[in-house]
Amino acid sequence: MSLETVQEFFLKNKLPLTVIETSKATGTVSEAAKAFGILEDEIAKTMGFLLKDDTCILILMKGTAKVDNKKFKKVFKEKAKMIPFDRVEDLTGHKPGGVCPFGLINPLKIYLDETLKEFEIMYPAGGTSHSAVKISVEMLANVTKGTWIDITK
Repeated sequence: MSLETVQEFFLKNKLPLTVIETSKATGTVSEAAKAFGILEDEIAKTMGFLLKDDTCILILMKGTAKVDNKKFKKVFKEKAKMIPFDRVEDLTGHKPGGVCPFGLINPLKIYLDETLKEFEIMYPAGGTSHSAVKISVEMLANVTKGTWIDITK
């Protein structure tokens, strides 16, 4: 269902985007890069976090980037706590490996790490562990209404 919600989101918002599907697994950055013939850093990795008040947020960053816990705490005033695996789909509408900032089951606050600006085009997941969306960084920022932050090492 998640693939359909992403496609519906694109149609509803009249976005010139399509989900690229593959028979190859794309659930990890390494798998996705191999499947689409791109660099790991061109994958827009989407990570979900829970804040103290149980608010779910999504942070997108280049594929090999890692969250810097000190920077996270400086920005959000608390320690980084990832969404537990068994709650990911309930909170985002996407299964782990397919989480993306499109077609979410609930409106979530989206943050974009500065590392995304290293490329003109990025490839976030397309709602499944066998898909991606080719999108310019500028359009990604506009579509997600994301807030730019510096959160990685």
